[in-house]
Amino acid sequence: MRIGQGYDVHRLVQDRELILGGVHVPFELGLLGHSDADVLTHAVMDALLGAAGLGDIGQHFPDDDPAYEGADSLILLKSVTDMITEAGWRVGNVDATVIAQRPKLAPYLPEMTENISRAMGVPVSAVNLKATTEEKLGFTGSGQGMAAQAVALLAEIDSGDRSG
Repeated sequence: MRIGQGYDVHRLVQDRELILGGVHVPFELGLLGHSDADVLTHAVMDALLGAAGLGDIGQHFPDDDPAYEGADSLILLKSVTDMITEAGWRVGNVDATVIAQRPKLAPYLPEMTENISRAMGVPVSAVNLKATTEEKLGFTGSGQGMAAQAVALLAEIDSGDRSG
């Protein structure tokens, strides 16, 4: 077994959709980034890549590559899952936290969980998502941005079971 940790942060801006865990969350601001800026899914991808010893999302999906402009992060997560499977690992579980003062995210967590579990090809029970505020402290507390942290546990795939 191997464990990995992921962290991502994006600035909140006008004229962008807020997408978290593949869910379009109604809000007057969205996250700025080269792709869809899904801070939650990016943290999960980095946790998976880290656990497998495969670098980080910037190495695999550079923000200066036009191919990833506006990219759907759930599709990128599926690619990361394929990479870790090819490297001989399978997802055991993922636990992640979105850090945002607002909007309230609790109503959207079940759909985010379903989206992330589907992209990784694991049961919903293998994904735990949470949301918290920072009591109006720091850049997330002041509403300047959002952050996410994730940990992932990978288990080695038996040599006869590399299909995922």
